[in-house]
Amino acid sequence: MTSRTATLDAEKAVRERYSSAAVAVEPTLCCPVSYDPRYLAVIPQEILDRDYGCGDPTPYIRAGDVVLDLGSGGGKACYIAAQIVGREGAVIGVDCNDEMLALARKYQNVISERLGYANVSFRRGLIQDMKLDLDRLELELARRPVRDARGRLELRSVEERLRRDHPLVADESIDCVISNCVLNLVHKDDRPMLFAEIFRVLRRGGRVAISDVVADEDVPESLENDPELWSGCVSGAFREDLFLKALVTAGFHGVAIARRQTDPWRVVEGIEFRSLTVLAYKGKQGPCVERNQALIYKGPFKKVEDDDGHTFPRGERIAVCDKTYRLLGREPYAGMFEKVEPRVEVPLDSAPAFDCRRSVVRSPRETKGVDYRATTSAADSDCVPGGGCC
Repeated sequence: MTSRTATLDAEKAVRERYSSAAVAVEPTLCCPVSYDPRYLAVIPQEILDRDYGCGDPTPYIRAGDVVLDLGSGGGKACYIAAQIVGREGAVIGVDCNDEMLALARKYQNVISERLGYANVSFRRGLIQDMKLDLDRLELELARRPVRDARGRLELRSVEERLRRDHPLVADESIDCVISNCVLNLVHKDDRPMLFAEIFRVLRRGGRVAISDVVADEDVPESLENDPELWSGCVSGAFREDLFLKALVTAGFHGVAIARRQTDPWRVVEGIEFRSLTVLAYKGKQGPCVERNQALIYKGPFKKVEDDDGHTFPRGERIAVCDKTYRLLGREPYAGMFEKVEPRVEVPLDSAPAFDCRRSVVRSPRETKGVDYRATTSAADSDCVPGGGCC
């Protein structure tokens, strides 16, 4: 079987299996997940029965977020997210399966009435190509059906125009991207584009919370070519270490395992498949400027290295650029470092470039000033006898 034939067979198997699973419950599709029961009461049983996932990324959503659910299926995670983000937030579900979208949209008005507000929308598209709105494309095809090779070439031009003028999900419009057991269904050739799309739609400072099935070893080609195993969230599984590396390659930082299933969900030919929930953040891109700042790693490890290659030995003042200084003071690093500000602030608009390719110790005299000669006495101290400062 050629690689292309296997790809088409796998894609067909995914479409057919999830179309059927939208109509009749399929208990063996992905692994069982427990959700916070507070958010399930407003969701109709038909949606709850036809939810197929392997983890729960919703605890990492915040009030007021604009959330994007990749492969939203019957809409369960979207309706949970709708309650977490509240009236001020919004939730977008993207899926390409007509039957699943129909199920998700079927109860939109009912759930909105129960919540007292409407903040969920569902859009038809491929998660690896979230610029192309498939509903808009279908309207174009109805007006100008493709009947020959020339029409196929014209269709490509139409698709590019739709991507440019009417993107399904706009650039930097999302605070939090979630997904539950869907990325493994995307063919390997499309995965670089998939991660690039996730990065594109996130705002600077946005985050990713993805639950997916991973493997502890490389999945052999014989299993990858099995459409039944692929549609069953098995043979398309990422190798777990490469799953994290794919996020780093796409430009994310702070990539971390939030939850890893201890016992495997399935074992096939000695390969263990289990659920993994991963967090990642966007925002480390940008210029490096010198403002005489330093960070002190507090421990407990002897040293740590960030995603840009900066090494922080425990207890040492390491010179950093303004971008790194701010970045490592936010989640997921908050509390790991002591921040050392210069005595005299360097204005951002006049700060020179900083060479971030090396890690160097910052002399205290750089932050205090070479000519700083102040002396204080006990009388100048704010420490009160018997207080907690000493």
